[in-house]
Amino acid sequence: MGTSKTNFGHKVSDALIRGFLSLMRKLPYDTRMNTVAWLADRVLVPLSGNRQRIRDNLDLAMPELSKSEREEIMHDVAQSMGRMLMETYSGDEFQARASKADIVGPGNAVLEQAHKDGKGAMLVTGHFGNYLAVRVSFQARGIPIGVLYKRMSNPYFNEHYVAAMASFGEPMFERGRRGMANMLKHLRGGGFVGIVHDQRINDAPVYNFMGKPARTAESAAELALKYKVDLIPCYAIRQADGGFVIETEAPIPHTNAQQMTQLLNNSLEAQVRRNPGQWMWTHNRWRDAGNDTPEDRARGN
Repeated sequence: MGTSKTNFGHKVSDALIRGFLSLMRKLPYDTRMNTVAWLADRVLVPLSGNRQRIRDNLDLAMPELSKSEREEIMHDVAQSMGRMLMETYSGDEFQARASKADIVGPGNAVLEQAHKDGKGAMLVTGHFGNYLAVRVSFQARGIPIGVLYKRMSNPYFNEHYVAAMASFGEPMFERGRRGMANMLKHLRGGGFVGIVHDQRINDAPVYNFMGKPARTAESAAELALKYKVDLIPCYAIRQADGGFVIETEAPIPHTNAQQMTQLLNNSLEAQVRRNPGQWMWTHNRWRDAGNDTPEDRARGN
């Protein structure tokens, strides 16, 4: 009975999502983005309870800001999330725009040389701007970036979500033992791999991020060291005209996993401080790391 109810709920939820996306796709591209950004800010994010999470995280990590500044960032974050959702389901139109993005920074030449030499590389980013634009821009230049993805709990939603993500380039590897093995094979064979590095991982070591301790996986640095490939921070920075600039930083020096992981956190922190409204502040990034967050208090930590 429980499984039947769950399946029914998944079907209803997916039907509503599909209907909403279908309706929005009937609008011209820029109108569509602005509409979904407004809905995310005024309806979807408040209903999800994420407004309070954004406020709490800003209070913790950027207390120097005024209340009005934090509120403005909160609205920017919600709108950016709405745009990213709709960009994911805008296929050819989003790709046409993102493929024209300027690619700047010292990492670009390093990546081009690695591709020319048939050597793998790792691009590390965060939930910032729209990291899908990084894949699209490199794909347009004949450089595919393989990524890991996590299967959604709703199987009906997962079906079209994975298809939408795959439209921005392959290969894609489902998170798990087999997916990880295939991703490493791709890397060893000279392929590029993209990693989103900014989520809290249970029991991961604690590193500094935004001036506060945060649990951070060392896996990106460990893989770069093990397979002797460049580890390059890379960000798709959203522009006012709806386009992007792809910023590729210099490779993280190969020292040890601890120093390299902290440098990755430092890199993302610098981007967030420059454009705080473009980072997804809805993650419980600082929980269970000694910060006494609202989630910690709720859990009795």
